[in-house]
Amino acid sequence: MQLTRFTDLGLRAMMILSAGEFDDQRVTTRQIAASAGASENHIAKAVSRLVELGLVEARRGRVGGLSLTEAGRTASVGRLVRELEGDREVITCDGDSPCPLLAGCRLRRAMAAAKEAFYAELDRYTVTDLARGPALKVIPLAPPTPAR
Repeated sequence: MQLTRFTDLGLRAMMILSAGEFDDQRVTTRQIAASAGASENHIAKAVSRLVELGLVEARRGRVGGLSLTEAGRTASVGRLVRELEGDREVITCDGDSPCPLLAGCRLRRAMAAAKEAFYAELDRYTVTDLARGPALKVIPLAPPTPAR
């Protein structure tokens, strides 16, 4: 299963925020974009969705920045992926050009079971689990860039 870029950036943002908390640093959208190698616009969209989900808190102003909420610290990676990806099927059998094998096909059920196994494995971890300890060396937080 391949995740969308939106989900990838949302997960990266959550991990960078978690790493920033360990270092007691204020984290901005600009820093996340630099650390994740993405545009600020794409990160802003992902962060906006994370704020809607109650996983991230955004503060404006001179002392503003982003931080994880308690729900964000304890949310499973599986939940994050479900929320960011949406619960769509791995394969689509119907639609404009439905599969002629649809009536007797077992592939759809097998793929649905595989997707659930994928999410069940991701449910074993939180973002905090992925960003703590030695992983912090792998997730560098980009230094703040001066305002233009």
